[in-house]
Order: sequence, then C-alpha cells, then structure tokens
Amino acid sequence: MIENLNMIYDDLRSSNSKKIEHFEAELAKIRAGKASPSMLSGVMVEYYEAMTPLQQVANVSVMDARTLIVQPWEKSVLNDISKGIIDSNLGLNPQNNGEQLIISVPPLTEERRKDLVKKAKAESENAKIGLRNNRKDALDLIKELKNDGLSEDMMKDAESEIQDITNDFSNQIDSFLIVKEKDIMTV
Repeated sequence: MIENLNMIYDDLRSSNSKKIEHFEAELAKIRAGKASPSMLSGVMVEYYEAMTPLQQVANVSVMDARTLIVQPWEKSVLNDISKGIIDSNLGLNPQNNGEQLIISVPPLTEERRKDLVKKAKAESENAKIGLRNNRKDALDLIKELKNDGLSEDMMKDAESEIQDITNDFSNQIDSFLIVKEKDIMTV
C-alpha cells in the first residue's frame, strides 16, 4: 500500500510540474516592455499552404531592448511572415526591408500594462485549475485504494499529503505571478 501511495504522490508532483512549466511558458509570452523572441512564439505563418510556427520558417533575434529582427530562411516568405505577425494581434507592425523584418516594440501604456496583468492572472488561474484537476485525480486513486483495503487513517494522511503537495505548487504559481506583475508594471 505504501508503494502505491508513493507512486500516486510522485505522479501528482510530475503532473503539477508540467502545469508549472506550461504556466511559465505562457507567462514568457506576455511581454513586459522589453523585446524578446518569445513574444512571437505563438505566431503562425502560411508556408506552402500550411499553417506553420514562425520558428520553423525564420530566425527571431533581438537587436536591442525595443527591436526584434526576423530573418527568414527563404526570402519568398517575408510577406507571409509579416501577415502572420500582424494577424497574431500582438500590436506589432513589422517593417520589411527586402532581406528581413524589423519590428519595433512600442512602449507599453498604463492601460496596456493593466491588461497584461489581467492576462497573467488568467493564466495563473488556468494553471491552478490544472492543479486542482490533478489533485482530484490523485484523491480518486486514494479512494480506489481504500476499496482495496487502505485503512481510514492512512487514507486521511494521504489526502493531507496530496493537499500539501497541491498547496506547494499553488504557492509557486503565486510567486511567479507576483514577479511577472512587478515586471509588467515597472516602467
């Protein structure tokens, strides 16, 4: 029984770690005033009649704190990349010089900063929902073990351990969110 419980705890930690990784990736996409290649990670480009991630058709680099450079591997897709960036609704306007796209990242307004904080909070809530779903799955497995002969005391201890694990990961999400909020609101 102890082995089964430890396996459930390990699975819960693993699932929660994946939720945290996903949450961090989503936070990285929220720009905080500085140019970053991850800002364009969600951009899809029409490439040979198929929607393709920008990273598969071009190299994105930072020229300075407010400028991104998009260097396509084929010059023929410059206009498609430009259209993809505009269609992605990031508020960016790429400039085509025939060789590459130059994207000036505008400074954030106070209103836009507040919107980005709301978006970050929404991402944190989504991550916490994932943690709660993982907790529910682990608790269901504990109930199945109870039917297989797990004692009442061990079941209560297991439920408490699962809650502690979930709280630890939830606190990690909160701390990431606080750092991101501070980053976004810093002018």
